[in-house]
Amino acid sequence: MIDEVLAALADPMRRRLLDLIAERGACSATVLAADLPVTRQAVVKHLAVLEKAALVAGQRHGREVRYAVRPEALGATARWMDHVASEWDRRLAAIKRIAEES
Repeated sequence: MIDEVLAALADPMRRRLLDLIAERGACSATVLAADLPVTRQAVVKHLAVLEKAALVAGQRHGREVRYAVRPEALGATARWMDHVASEWDRRLAAIKRIAEES
């Protein structure tokens, strides 16, 4: 899951879409495309990547699908990044300690 989240967030347009959905709440690809320099079809493709990474969830309302942010995947990725950062801090502290003892 973390790999899919990081791959999805690597694209600036997908990050922008995620920000827009977080700001506005659930909305359709048509609404999102109105404020972006890309077509609705491009927005739909980006939303599919975000949905596969579990960053958004689409729910059908009549003829349209409204997408909402799913924060769980971001939370899991943030926890993983915190773990990696703490491991690096631990390793760098050990290197510093060895260097200062020399």
